[in-house]
Amino acid sequence: MTEQQRLELEAAAFRRLVQHLRERTDVQNIDLMNLAGFCRNCLSKWYKAAADEQGLALDMEQAREIVYGMPYAEWKARHQAEATPEQQAAFEQGKHP
Repeated sequence: MTEQQRLELEAAAFRRLVQHLRERTDVQNIDLMNLAGFCRNCLSKWYKAAADEQGLALDMEQAREIVYGMPYAEWKARHQAEATPEQQAAFEQGKHP
């Protein structure tokens, strides 16, 4: 496998992950954090960090819109539920990046 092929496969896998998370609006970010240690916001931060490393102008809201498929405030209003006390307690006990 060439380096270019590897990059293309990684990019395709990332696009599929983002699409999957856009479709699974029933899965809350706090649940992702509690189970997997990352969420949509983490992906947005990693995307922005990669842009920064490349010297590309991209702010956090733009990165979030790439991951969420819409402005973050709109996604929150449509899909984000208030965290339950159990979710919040699990989050506070977990290890997060």
